[in-house]
Amino acid sequence: MATHKKSKQQEHTVQHEFWHQRWQQNQIGFHSDEINRHLQQQWSKLRVEPNSRVFVPMCGKSNDMLWLLAQGYQVVGVELSPLAVEAFFSDNGLQPTLRHQGDFVVSEIDGLQIFCGDFFALRPADLGKIDAVYDRASLVALPYEIRIDYVLHMSVLLTAGVRILLVAFDYPQHEMPGPPFSVQTEEVEKLYYSWCDVELLADEDVIEQELHFKERGLSQIREQVYRLIIK
Repeated sequence: MATHKKSKQQEHTVQHEFWHQRWQQNQIGFHSDEINRHLQQQWSKLRVEPNSRVFVPMCGKSNDMLWLLAQGYQVVGVELSPLAVEAFFSDNGLQPTLRHQGDFVVSEIDGLQIFCGDFFALRPADLGKIDAVYDRASLVALPYEIRIDYVLHMSVLLTAGVRILLVAFDYPQHEMPGPPFSVQTEEVEKLYYSWCDVELLADEDVIEQELHFKERGLSQIREQVYRLIIK
């Protein structure tokens, strides 16, 4: 058991180093200044009441959080990189207040909190009551072994009735190293079916719209959007 635990810690440490390096070198092609169209088109299908608390794991400096805030939600993000958190607030001309909570530095403005630190260090008491989750770039950012850990940890953080909007990619994994990784429907169902109802909301071929993937060697890529409801 000790050996297994150590190997898990090593896997997570490698991931931390990878993402810190990406932000330090400004290699953030995964970031878009535009509001995600799936969020705008599909969010209403979750039927999340205004003023609900929405969790955005591994949020980076995504402006999708501002969209959710503008819809009347309370937004809680978690992000490993301090550079990403600082950029989110500075890019948007916002002045957060800072406080320490356990292993995290929490940046806050009215209606929005971002926990800076390791997602896997989050505890339910840190987050408080969460009503919905927006996962556009978290599950697909992780290699297979850590995706399993990620989903297990989400199941600890969340309670019955929470609704999740999940965006994933399906492409021939051998054609391009992740991230983002290919997470096919079969894997989504395997990861979530035991504790969530899983529904595919959208499935689109986007290779002609996402030419940077074609430049990385992909022959095809499908973007898939799921609604998950915790049982």
